[in-house]
Amino acid sequence: MKVKFWKMSGAGNDFVLISVRGLSSARLKSLAVRLCGRKAGIGADGLLCADKAGAGKIALRYFNSDGSEAFCGNGSRCAAWWARAAGLMKGGELELATIRGILPAWITGREKVKMRMPAVPAVCLCHKGKYPEPVKTVHFLDTGVPHAVVPLKNIDSLDVNALGRRLRFNKAFGPAGANVDFVEFKGPLLRIRTYERGVEAETLACGTGITAAALALGLERGLRPPVRVVARSGERFKVWFKSAPRGSADDIYIEGPAKIIFEGTIAV
Repeated sequence: MKVKFWKMSGAGNDFVLISVRGLSSARLKSLAVRLCGRKAGIGADGLLCADKAGAGKIALRYFNSDGSEAFCGNGSRCAAWWARAAGLMKGGELELATIRGILPAWITGREKVKMRMPAVPAVCLCHKGKYPEPVKTVHFLDTGVPHAVVPLKNIDSLDVNALGRRLRFNKAFGPAGANVDFVEFKGPLLRIRTYERGVEAETLACGTGITAAALALGLERGLRPPVRVVARSGERFKVWFKSAPRGSADDIYIEGPAKIIFEGTIAV
């Protein structure tokens, strides 16, 4: 069977998107591994499976390149831009039915999407644990997937893959481990590099990681939203949020780039 696909990018965080009904979870997982392969596939950080689910609504599933299913902020925003290009979005607004609930998204400019993110039940600043050097402080929170936010200096020279692997399964983050975000605050901008679980490498951008870093540093330093974040790719994001009781956060939104790189068909 041949299916149409779209290669998409959210600030360098890249995806293969397909719109096919009736595929089992096992089939989608195997497709994610195959299609996302950098040498024998199309090449991507993850696979998006999107389908119309009613007027102004898209059913969306996301699988990392290793086949694990998860929530993805950048992937969800890319799916919203794809829906607009496919004529499935009316009035510039869409609802995305994701693994983390119904999340609205809006087109705010050419190849720019703003989306509501899941509420965060707890932001644990200065999370206790034993961490390798040069890590001194870690903030821990779940923005759809768990993230460890690590403030450091000179992150441009950091070996993100090496240190990310050491932290990814740290006991302080539970058996599932966490994505690891290395962040550096410079003036009005928060710079970030992310080691993503499921990809098991650094990616050029991570929507849930950008949100996690903005929340953690925003709450720690009392920053006024929107917090402006620069991804490894050099592209910029904005994150809005409201602090809530007992260290939680709500009304969380992320805005950033999303684009279609190319499209084609492939035998599956």
